[in-house]
Amino acid sequence: MNISILSVFKGLYGPFLQTSLLKRAQENGIVSIETASFSDFAFPKKRIDAPTFGPGAGMLIKPVVVEKAIQHFQERKGNAFKIFFSPQGQKLDQPLLKTIAQKAQDAGHLMLIPARYEGMDARVEAEYADMTVSVGDFVLMGGDIPAMMLLEGMLRLIPGVVGKQESVEQESFSGPFLDYPEYTEPVEWHGITVPEIVRSGHHAEIEKWRTEQAVKKTVLHNFAWLRAYPVTDAQKKLAASYIPAHYLVLMHDEVFSGPERTVGTTSVMSIDIHDIARSSSTYGMKKFFIVTPLIDQQKIIKKFFSFWHSASGIAYNANRHEALNLVSVVDRLEAAIADIEKREGKKPLLIGTSARETAGKQISFYDQGVVWQEGRPVILLLGTGQGLSDQLIDRCDYVLNPIHGFSDFNHLSVRSAAAIIMDRWLGLNERIDKKLPE
Repeated sequence: MNISILSVFKGLYGPFLQTSLLKRAQENGIVSIETASFSDFAFPKKRIDAPTFGPGAGMLIKPVVVEKAIQHFQERKGNAFKIFFSPQGQKLDQPLLKTIAQKAQDAGHLMLIPARYEGMDARVEAEYADMTVSVGDFVLMGGDIPAMMLLEGMLRLIPGVVGKQESVEQESFSGPFLDYPEYTEPVEWHGITVPEIVRSGHHAEIEKWRTEQAVKKTVLHNFAWLRAYPVTDAQKKLAASYIPAHYLVLMHDEVFSGPERTVGTTSVMSIDIHDIARSSSTYGMKKFFIVTPLIDQQKIIKKFFSFWHSASGIAYNANRHEALNLVSVVDRLEAAIADIEKREGKKPLLIGTSARETAGKQISFYDQGVVWQEGRPVILLLGTGQGLSDQLIDRCDYVLNPIHGFSDFNHLSVRSAAAIIMDRWLGLNERIDKKLPE
């Protein structure tokens, strides 16, 4: 496979391409890598860049220079799969590297075209780019380091470059789980001892331990990757065993209500019970507590349950019966907390929800690891009416960011908010092509 690299500073690639596996891959004839400078394709004594049109500082690489460089290599090595680099490009990850490796092998010629300065004339990318890649949400001085990152990651996937293909297939980001921890001599270092299990010689037990460690590490440190990757039922069950127990509590007490936003109680609605129970069951809540101190409201709920817990209710809709089995009615929040602490042996963390910004305790829907590393059960606390009172918010260990769309309207029903919150916090959200090789 031919690889062409077009750069402002081709000298950056000299030592890099003569190092370790990259050097060996070239020596073994697996790949042929050639670099060129854009200045080689500019008229003598002419600059390769020019000021951008319109207001703003910075210089752009001229399109005619890039055109000549691309034509030069394609005339000699055939049409290439051409990759440009930009913060606006596709995020580079392991599945994208697999795609690039396959495209490069199919084409037989891969061309990397990193920019410098303020980038390139936008018409060049529109004309030539088969793919534009970003290595993250930050800006560098140029695309050369991203090009090197891509090259190292992609070449690992080319047969023959890495000696043991097994190490490539089992490494982090090649499946839903990260890699497991590994150790070498000495057995004890800085007071830390290599786990006895990995020194035991029992291969089956070692593999079991490694799997457990990999799953635990992924759940606690990179849940965003796990939830985006297609998982089997067995993998889903295994991952769920490392997610702390979650409970949902719906407050019909100590909530704001009415035009005066007084703190008080609200009425229980059967549609909320139905819909939130089904959402709670879908996202693995251990229990869904409804908090109301009002005796009449408690009686209405018990009458509601009398049908769904009866033989007639089960026959009418078994799935609804199953979901409603999660629901318990208590008269105050402390009763729900005490019930959970008795079940789990630990006091739960309170995560509040609000349509308003709160100070000090705010977390995002990407902060599962922050919460889960505490090793305690979790309560997702939702309010009816106009939301949880300030006193309840003050009691929370954390408060999730408000839910927003691209509009100024922000008045979701509690059942809709509950479903969105549970999905954003615990839901699977596959974005990786299932057709990609595992």
